[in-house]
Amino acid sequence: MSLQSSDNRGQWGSKFGFIMAAAGSAVGLGNIWRFPYITGQNGGGAFVFVYVLCVLLIGLPLIYNEVAFGRLTGKNTIGAFKNTGANKFWMASGAVLALLVSFFVLSYYSVIAGWTIGYIISEFTDFIKDFSTFQANPSYVIPFFAVFMLVTILIVLGGVSGGIEKASKILMPVLFLLVFLVMLRSLTLPGAMEGVRYYLTPDFSKINGQVILAALGQAFFSLSVGWGILITYGSYLPKSNNIVTSGVWIGLMDTGVALLAGLMIFPAVFAFGKDPAQGTALVFQVLPEVFNSIPTGGNIVGASFFLLLCVAALTSSISMIEVPASYLIDEKKWSRKKAAWTVGILAFLVGIPSALSGGASKLFTEMSIDLFGSTKTGFLDIMDSIWGGLFIVVVALMTCIYTGWVMDVKKLSAEIGLGAPVFEKKIIGGLTASQLWIFFIRYVCPLVILVVLLNMIGVFGVFVGT
Repeated sequence: MSLQSSDNRGQWGSKFGFIMAAAGSAVGLGNIWRFPYITGQNGGGAFVFVYVLCVLLIGLPLIYNEVAFGRLTGKNTIGAFKNTGANKFWMASGAVLALLVSFFVLSYYSVIAGWTIGYIISEFTDFIKDFSTFQANPSYVIPFFAVFMLVTILIVLGGVSGGIEKASKILMPVLFLLVFLVMLRSLTLPGAMEGVRYYLTPDFSKINGQVILAALGQAFFSLSVGWGILITYGSYLPKSNNIVTSGVWIGLMDTGVALLAGLMIFPAVFAFGKDPAQGTALVFQVLPEVFNSIPTGGNIVGASFFLLLCVAALTSSISMIEVPASYLIDEKKWSRKKAAWTVGILAFLVGIPSALSGGASKLFTEMSIDLFGSTKTGFLDIMDSIWGGLFIVVVALMTCIYTGWVMDVKKLSAEIGLGAPVFEKKIIGGLTASQLWIFFIRYVCPLVILVVLLNMIGVFGVFVGT
């Protein structure tokens, strides 16, 4: 039974449930297909080393910041800013933009997730002969997109504890089980160890400005900061729960899935002589060929892998729909049923151009824009560049500045310290963990996010060779 707060919003039923849900929001397609190919393009083990440092030094403080902001206010993203006195500028650049990011990313992210359903079926029926042909067939991509969105809506309808938490408690263990099964099969392939060496042996001579910025960007995008998700999920967290240990677990699980994904993919890629830096084609073009080449049980391994992708996508999509739904429930006093169906149906309609941009519609496939020196072609890629790239960074920067400088940051620090005595212990140079966190959230994190943002828009291209 769901615990209820004073305004009947609902709360997480357990610390474990919150960790599973929050980690699930972070663990998504980016961990399993984006992390390996970004690693392949940036020197293998050297990139992994820098990435882990970025998660510890930048990702963790940002997780604490957003979860504490949500729990302190007990409100959705827009309510959290409004109740702390945000003016119109901060409301627009932090709160409203965060809600829009979750909504628009959900609209095209669910299209990609729908592809994974098609590939699960194809591992047994072989109806997908070529990714480009499949992607261009609306009679495939639209129904799979609709099925995935429907499942997402049905989970969110169950509420915080009875829907999102209950599903996450099942989906996350299943995800880890599938990761291990596919990884074990991949590691037993002839020639797999060459891929392991490439992945885990750092060549520090390859670390340069480009690798560091790529690692920062991946760590940043992977941890659900800048979406309003952790603020929303934090608002359902009881005061008795320890934010410090919960944040560590969220970071460990998210990073763990990404690292294990490399041990799934690189051994298989090297075993069959494929290029580890294939980019986005790695998952939907190269890996199906690899699975089909496995002499025994290749289709089982392939189906397990794409089921894994689907589960990872689902744990993220339920958090994306919850951000705008929670706003409608809190601020507009809608029922959860009305809010979930409205957001889901609207996201599906907005996502149709993305579903048609793989060749089904000439208009949506060939449309292009010049974005900061690079041309983005296709409606889905344009949406991803704007909402899944640029605006996530903007929201995270605005949220960080707002909580660090506009709000009383000591209130957030005290919120993190509730039930966590370690947060007030001295750890470095006489500074407590609380003081160190305030320093990071006011100075280090905004500066790093700003560097990532400037790199995205091409300001640092001349310095790092991007």
